[in-house]
Amino acid sequence: MSDSGAVYFRVNTKDVHYINRIFEGYEYVGVVSTVDKGRGILVVRATPDTAHAAREILASLPIYLEFIDQYE
Repeated sequence: MSDSGAVYFRVNTKDVHYINRIFEGYEYVGVVSTVDKGRGILVVRATPDTAHAAREILASLPIYLEFIDQYE
């Protein structure tokens, strides 16, 4: 996670829509963006105050998800 609050992670590409829908329900936590579609790398653009909540939400999902420090 960078100082900006961005939370980078890798998922199976079939789960991208699911994650987007989950974060639509958590309106004020952050916005999901695709960084690298082919590799399934996404970012939740959160604030420093909401980044922890974004990580907790992602960690609680019943899918494979790998947090990454930043996008290479």
